[in-house]
Amino acid sequence: MNQESVIAKAQMLIRKPPAAVFEAFINPDITTQFWFTKSSDRLETGKRVIWQWEMYNASALVDVKRIEPDKRIVVEWGDEGAMTTIEWTFTPHRDGTFVRVSNWGFKGSDDEIVAQVIDSTGGFTFLLAGLKAWLEHGIRLKLIEDHAPAGLGWG
Repeated sequence: MNQESVIAKAQMLIRKPPAAVFEAFINPDITTQFWFTKSSDRLETGKRVIWQWEMYNASALVDVKRIEPDKRIVVEWGDEGAMTTIEWTFTPHRDGTFVRVSNWGFKGSDDEIVAQVIDSTGGFTFLLAGLKAWLEHGIRLKLIEDHAPAGLGWG
């Protein structure tokens, strides 16, 4: 398997303007309503932040590579030595903003890469669904928290 050609993808129309959708990703006061529970800072080009999912006692380093306001965010994230790249693009649409998420740079055996791509695709689909519910309706679905509750998660 050519590791560089393996890309996890998710996409969703969010019925809000690009500026509002973009801000939801760079501003942790908003992002914590639908994805991670804590962040060390806003996303800015060249900055390293830490995202935390306190219910799982998990965190990820996030190196912000590029910010194009209202258009694109590129970060590397994960654990030191095992970072992958994520790109969010925000395309204006007559009904709001079409968000595409791509994640690549997975490492490991073919089976490990396939498992990472499946996990990433599912995770980013939850992320976009949670974003949609929060921005469009003010509903906090808790998709990330409820995906693998204590004692009932994947074994």
